[in-house]
Amino acid sequence: MGSDLDFTLHLARNLETYNYLIMKIKHILLILTIVSVSSSIHAQRYAFIDTDFILEQIPAYQEAQKEIDAQAEKWHKQIEARYDEIEQMYTAYKAEQVLLTPEMRKQKEDAIIEKEKEAKEFQRSKFGVEGELFKLRQELIKPIQDNVFEAVQKMAEQKSYAVIFDKAASSSAIIYSNPRYDQSKEILQRLGFEENQEEETE
Repeated sequence: MGSDLDFTLHLARNLETYNYLIMKIKHILLILTIVSVSSSIHAQRYAFIDTDFILEQIPAYQEAQKEIDAQAEKWHKQIEARYDEIEQMYTAYKAEQVLLTPEMRKQKEDAIIEKEKEAKEFQRSKFGVEGELFKLRQELIKPIQDNVFEAVQKMAEQKSYAVIFDKAASSSAIIYSNPRYDQSKEILQRLGFEENQEEETE
């Protein structure tokens, strides 16, 4: 009986020692991991840009945006005119509804429904996910954005930046940025443009 108890106590002590050693090893590994990650982060270089600021300094972008806005306004007026016509048709139908035969009422109702479908389709074709406004933006804006991205990429490679954040991006989550790390003006210079001094003094 005594020897069994001694064996049990000895086993328990060994287990305690084993568990203690495992905990110590895990603790050391955790510290080494943190140090390694920290060193890696400090070794990398970061910068940020503001694409809104950059694009606003490029005349071609400003002209493209004006053209897009003008075309969008034109389409908006055309859509409003279509819905105004539908409203007039419906008002006229309600005014004479009691005088119409069932067949005539159905014809007018079908005509209103068809006009509404056409208006919705026209609106979708202009402002839908892959509508004409989207295609116009792709045609006019995307080449300019591609040039900006190419300039950013070249700067990142030349200056060994690991990450470049976009201050204008809604998902960038930058709540503070030191101006010394803002490379927006260098991107403008690489694109062959200068900052608009009038905007800076306002």
